[in-house]
Amino acid sequence: MAIKKEKKNKIALRPKNKDEITPRRQYDLWTDMDRLFDSFRSEFDDLFWPWGQKNELTTYTPTRTPAMDVCDLGDHYEMRVEMPGITKENVNIEVTQNGVEIEAKAEESKEEKGKNWLRKERSGVSYYRSLELPEELKTNNVEAELKDGVLILNLPKVEPKPEYKARKVQVK
Repeated sequence: MAIKKEKKNKIALRPKNKDEITPRRQYDLWTDMDRLFDSFRSEFDDLFWPWGQKNELTTYTPTRTPAMDVCDLGDHYEMRVEMPGITKENVNIEVTQNGVEIEAKAEESKEEKGKNWLRKERSGVSYYRSLELPEELKTNNVEAELKDGVLILNLPKVEPKPEYKARKVQVK
């Protein structure tokens, strides 16, 4: 690396060839602006093209986080997860003592043929959601139902622990 003295005794580091690494200033406004605009562009593209780049040669299945409501009903939790376009055969649910993990995937393929033409379309979507709950669950009594694109889970709790009320203790 060649060192070139500039006016007023300032030293600038300039690489001999383009492959060398040049030191970066502690705060570089232009690099930060580039990073900010790159982030904006990628989020902007995701807003209008949530299924990735529009390219007929590649198949891209987006993974979405479905909307979910969880209600504590005392002896059990009721969980409602929105998953439109999914059949019950494509849902995988795993329940542990402290949480739930839900995966679902649906793919569709259509093909039309004519005398001199062929049209083939593919689409797909996958959902993934996991949740850790504050109380232990009875994993063998969990019930699930998929109705009108909404997955309803009933997650029974382990016998509730007795609540102890605070009491005042006198010092002797």
